[in-house]
Amino acid sequence: MERRPLGRSGIEVSSLGLGTMTWTTDEVGLEDAAAQLQTFVEAGGTLVDTADVFGQGAAEAAIGQLIGKVVARSEIHIATKAGVRTDGSDRKRDTSRGWLLRCLDHSLRRLGTDYIDLWMLHVYDPDTPMEETMATLDLAVGSGKVRYAGVSNHTGWQMARACAHQSAWPGRTPIVAAEVEYSLLQRGVEREVLPACLAMELGLLAWSPLGRGVLTGKYRFGRPSDSRAASAQWSRFAATYLDERSAGIVEAVATAAEGLGVSPLEVALAWVRDQPGVASAIVGARNATQLRASLAAEQLFLPPEIRLALDDVSAPVVGYPESY
Repeated sequence: MERRPLGRSGIEVSSLGLGTMTWTTDEVGLEDAAAQLQTFVEAGGTLVDTADVFGQGAAEAAIGQLIGKVVARSEIHIATKAGVRTDGSDRKRDTSRGWLLRCLDHSLRRLGTDYIDLWMLHVYDPDTPMEETMATLDLAVGSGKVRYAGVSNHTGWQMARACAHQSAWPGRTPIVAAEVEYSLLQRGVEREVLPACLAMELGLLAWSPLGRGVLTGKYRFGRPSDSRAASAQWSRFAATYLDERSAGIVEAVATAAEGLGVSPLEVALAWVRDQPGVASAIVGARNATQLRASLAAEQLFLPPEIRLALDDVSAPVVGYPESY
């Protein structure tokens, strides 16, 4: 699998990353997680993406149980996130020093490792001074517990403000990556986030590159009983893109796939993977078989005419001031 620089960091990550949001839920048990991780690493994958809130910490714990049994710690790059409270507090976002350092220690314990390759702020927190949050990233990296720092689900101006603050004084920890939702069904990041990443040399990690599963074409003729859209737990997650506009994009992807003799999944994933600035596209799966279908996209490079056609049919609304 292709390796790409993660922004201005000293590491290279696989162009496809392994997502763990559903690990240890009713979708993915530990046995399936182990099979996925082994399949991923054997295919040349290195980036394993998680967060401290996935499964209330259970996803991180699963990775920790598999390190040393399925894969050596040195074979993977672990990216995790912090900044969301799930402890019953009135605050839903919290990037204060106390909360972040508490989350970092808990993540390290669950992961069974003494360092995290990429630690990201899961959300932007308007109630904590940015200076406090950024100083906490400095502390985490300075302690050796974190190798590199990034942001997730931030707007362009929020990212730019954080990067400018960190680069204003020698010795501060640079922001090297940004993780955002990006797919043919969600191209809003192209208005400000992606241009900001390119200008500041951040590696973009694309979560849900398959449009929350919709771009696989599984919903073209209904909602399968075993799909997320039919699940009480995940129905709202998938339903976001079960609308008329999305249906048109899905049909275009299916047409392109038929012409190329591949699956719609491979077309959609290859499109995101090769967008400018993308360091890695994060894919999730229920089992190793499903994961192999995503990894097959690594062999596909879309012809320019098909890429342009997909660009046209899925183009986001861009106006003033972006196009001024």
